[in-house]
Amino acid sequence: MNIMDFNVKKLAADAGTFLSRAVQFTEEKLGQAEKTELDAHLENLLSKAECTKIWTEKIMKQTEVLLQPNPNARIEEFVYEKLDRKAPSRINNPELLGQYMIDAGTEFGPGTAYGNALIKCGETQKRIGTADRELIQTSALNFLTPLRNFIEGDYKTIAKERKLLQNKRLDLDAAKTRLKKAKAAETKASQLNSARLEGDNNMIWAEEVTKSEQELRITQSEFDRQAEITRLLLEGISSTHAHHLRCLNDFVEAQMTYYAQCYQYMLDLQKQLGSFPSSYCNNNQTSVAPVPSASSNVIGSSTLTSTSGLVIASPTNLNDLKECSGSRKARVLYDYDAANSSELSLLADEVITVFSVVGMDSDWLMGERGNQKGRVPITYLELLN
Repeated sequence: MNIMDFNVKKLAADAGTFLSRAVQFTEEKLGQAEKTELDAHLENLLSKAECTKIWTEKIMKQTEVLLQPNPNARIEEFVYEKLDRKAPSRINNPELLGQYMIDAGTEFGPGTAYGNALIKCGETQKRIGTADRELIQTSALNFLTPLRNFIEGDYKTIAKERKLLQNKRLDLDAAKTRLKKAKAAETKASQLNSARLEGDNNMIWAEEVTKSEQELRITQSEFDRQAEITRLLLEGISSTHAHHLRCLNDFVEAQMTYYAQCYQYMLDLQKQLGSFPSSYCNNNQTSVAPVPSASSNVIGSSTLTSTSGLVIASPTNLNDLKECSGSRKARVLYDYDAANSSELSLLADEVITVFSVVGMDSDWLMGERGNQKGRVPITYLELLN
């Protein structure tokens, strides 16, 4: 029974405190009560913490979008994270593209130029997909997790203490208001000394003033203590910034590694593919050889032995051919329609004999098929071993 009485009294006291705070807050909003202002330093710390929280949330969410553009996948990962379960592994976009390329290249035939190129592009896309997974894992561990820990941990503690400080301030201002009203009533009662009742009133209001002064001292002490606790927590924001800076460096390093890997993969792929034409010739074109892709200008001398034992022509081995007086067998990579009578029309995958002629443009060789001869663009050829 005593415990029940205690609980009822505590509940009544809490309800009284809540009502007092609500009244004080309402009167402040209406301009009918004074409000204790926080010192400028504490206000700046509160503003800095709020700003840090807002921008940390924005950066964290946009980083998640960058690493995982699929919103459904992000929701699924969030649910699994809340359930403390590992999300099922799924193939990512580069890996899926790579698999499609490999399957297409196998269907077209690894011995064909297009099929062989598709397979090699697919293998590179799969490597990029693996690098993408590593970037996501590293970024999540070294960058996103610390940001999320701040939002869900440190800032929640700051917000809790900040709310408590707000309540202590309302209690302090309510105590100030009660003391002010008690002193005003005491002054008014002291001016009326005509009756004994009014003398009793003087004593009552004097006791009320004493009680209000004691309550004010207690609330002032609690407010000061809570302000100090909040200030110490808020000053830790500078340490948070320093920690997030280190995490940002880790994120930049992870991105640098990822892009360097992707660049190297594509560079190796360019070397493997060699020089392919960027456009096809037709009967309306002049006798200028098709312009090779940028890869042939970037890559130096390199050759690739394909699964069929062929060597993709690169600028160096073609130049070697032009400097020697002999002839070589070459396989045609693409169909080519002669623009005039000095050129030789070509069919993809046919084998012809090629040789150099003194004074001929460096982008052309002389081709021979049976009794037919004519100029052929070097970028359409694949030299045989």
